[in-house]
Amino acid sequence: MRAALFALALFAAPVAAETPEQRLAAAGLALPPPNAPIGLYVPTARVGKLMFLAGHTECPIKATGKLGATMDVAAGKANAASVALCMLASIKAELGELSRVKRVVRVMGLVNATPDFTDHPAVMNGFSEVMVTAFGDAGKAPRTAAGAGSLPRGIPVEVEAIVELK
Repeated sequence: MRAALFALALFAAPVAAETPEQRLAAAGLALPPPNAPIGLYVPTARVGKLMFLAGHTECPIKATGKLGATMDVAAGKANAASVALCMLASIKAELGELSRVKRVVRVMGLVNATPDFTDHPAVMNGFSEVMVTAFGDAGKAPRTAAGAGSLPRGIPVEVEAIVELK
C-alpha cells in the first residue's frame, strides 16, 4: 500500500512555479507605484497578444544625469534596473499579475550619454537582469542600447518594450 501511495505521489500534479512577483521579492526587489504619463500618451497598449509599452523611466523619477559626464556605468545600470521595475509595475497595473506575460519580445533602451560614451549595453544590462529575474529565459529579448544627447527631464535611461501575453 505504501509503495502504491508513493507511486501516486510521483504522478501528482507538480507544484505551481513561482510567480514573477515571488521571484522579484526573493531577489529583494519590489514594484513601485507606476508613474502617471507626463504627456499625451498611454503607458501601455494591447494589440492581440502583444502589449506595447511606452518609454519608461524609474518610478518616481529621482535620478538625473548623463553617462560619461555626471554618472558612471554602475549608477546607470542601477537606474536601468529601476526603470525595469517601473515597467513591470505598469504591466501589472494593466494585467493584474505578471504571470500573464509569456515573454519579453523587444526592448529599446536610450541612454543619456556624452558623445564619447560607449558602454550603453552595460547600462542596459541592469534592465535586462531584472526582466530575467522576473521571467527567466522568457525575459531575454532582442535589445537596442543606444545613446541619446538628452532625454526628458534629464533622466539617464528611458526604455520601451513589447511583451507577448499568454
